[in-house]
Amino acid sequence: MPVYNKLVRDRIPEIIESNGKTCTTRTLNEKEYIEEICKKTGEELAEYREAETPEHKVEELADLLELVNALAQYEGVTLEVVEKVRKEKAEKRGGFEERIFLIEVSDN
Repeated sequence: MPVYNKLVRDRIPEIIESNGKTCTTRTLNEKEYIEEICKKTGEELAEYREAETPEHKVEELADLLELVNALAQYEGVTLEVVEKVRKEKAEKRGGFEERIFLIEVSDN
């Protein structure tokens, strides 16, 4: 019997049971939840980096966005609020489109 000990999407237990299997779950407390969301974000980022097709990359980006959405909800905001702040920061400081890699800064 495989042991997973990881955060899963809300409908995974239902899907497991619809396949004639049983599973054991528990509800995480707030501290555990945030720790597991952060861990899962790292896993999904690694999966994105390893993805070889555009379709697989988009799937992994969707998983990352779902985790960002979960973190936003935990903080009491929506993705729309996060997007608004993202746009404001991009207007003030720019985005990452130009691929600028800062090496060093020295005093004149």
